[in-house]
Amino acid sequence: MSERPAVAWLGEEAAHDVSLVGGKAAALSQLAEAHPVPGGFVLTTTAHARAADEGHEAVAELATESYGLLVDRVETSDVAVAVRSSAVDEDGKGASFAGQHDTYLNVRGGPSVASAAIACFESAVAEHALEYRRQQGLDTETVRMAVLVQQLVQADASAVAFSANPISKSLDEIVINASWGLGESIVSGTVTPDTYIVSKSNMSVAQRFMGAKESMTVPIEGGTKEVDVPEHLRERHALTDDEVVELARLALALEEAVGHPVDIETAFHDQRLYLLQSRPITTLGNA
Repeated sequence: MSERPAVAWLGEEAAHDVSLVGGKAAALSQLAEAHPVPGGFVLTTTAHARAADEGHEAVAELATESYGLLVDRVETSDVAVAVRSSAVDEDGKGASFAGQHDTYLNVRGGPSVASAAIACFESAVAEHALEYRRQQGLDTETVRMAVLVQQLVQADASAVAFSANPISKSLDEIVINASWGLGESIVSGTVTPDTYIVSKSNMSVAQRFMGAKESMTVPIEGGTKEVDVPEHLRERHALTDDEVVELARLALALEEAVGHPVDIETAFHDQRLYLLQSRPITTLGNA
């Protein structure tokens, strides 16, 4: 039996395998067949095992070589990427792992991508991540990790959509949080975003609330930075109603495809919607 690949590309069969690329990357790879998912590759659990046996140099070489191939595919000399962990038991119905492992945004160049990938692998055994595993009843002895390296969308606005209302537990509403810039400010809770509630029955925007949107995450050389939102943008909704409905339809389609409510992360750039992540909502209880 041949060794399982150390690198798998999103949208290809190997990257659909949860045991090889982790829950987050496998879900994205399957989505990439039918939805606008930015391109990328995964340093698989095979690469993680190789790093444990041979040292970080093995991962560094794989990451640098694969980043070079991504640059060739995108036909841009300097591709910005997001480097994220993708644990094998991550993003399941019982445990989302949100914020437990390292993420690096706006990484450019082979050496920088290699360093970020190594740091992601190391975060698998960070004490706070292991404690989360204990609380979830998951294995802490043999943590199998993959690392997703994906082209970064230079987002004009970002949004998180829930195909069921995570507050009221209503399955008849889609809730969207949106703000300017990259989505990290929404996910980390550093900004008060706009909120939209869409009725599933007729896909109309039932309610909209203007968030303060005081800050936004923007790419800078070597990473990202929180900056103040310009005054004229604070008084504007980050999404148009058409964009809200387009996003709601995507969330509903993904829910119907997998058979349970989902939480998705998205970005808009030049009025085009990109799907960045999809995972089950883990806070609905028995709703």
